[in-house]
Amino acid sequence: MSIYTCPHCGEKSFNPWTKAFAGQMNSKGKPCPKCGRRCVNGKGATIFNAIYCLLAFACIIFTYLKAPDIEWLSYWELIIVPALLVSIIIIPKLVNAFFFKMEQAIRLDY
Repeated sequence: MSIYTCPHCGEKSFNPWTKAFAGQMNSKGKPCPKCGRRCVNGKGATIFNAIYCLLAFACIIFTYLKAPDIEWLSYWELIIVPALLVSIIIIPKLVNAFFFKMEQAIRLDY
């Protein structure tokens, strides 16, 4: 069931799964099944991805540096760091699938 509109042809041709993997403005994007032109998630998705990745990376660095000093953090460090690394991949895709609008791909790949 397609619920998202292609910015090129205006037809509802993307579902949340395909929209999640369309990528941000710096990626090639996904081709529209109807018209074949590439679409990406918009500027908001790119900004969200950058901010989220920076915050998660800062939390990883904080956990690594402060775990020896904080007793409970040293116990959970081996779970927190991999969970943050996995969340850097999963959370932006989930947010892209449901929240940001699609735009035309501006990257030129020949």
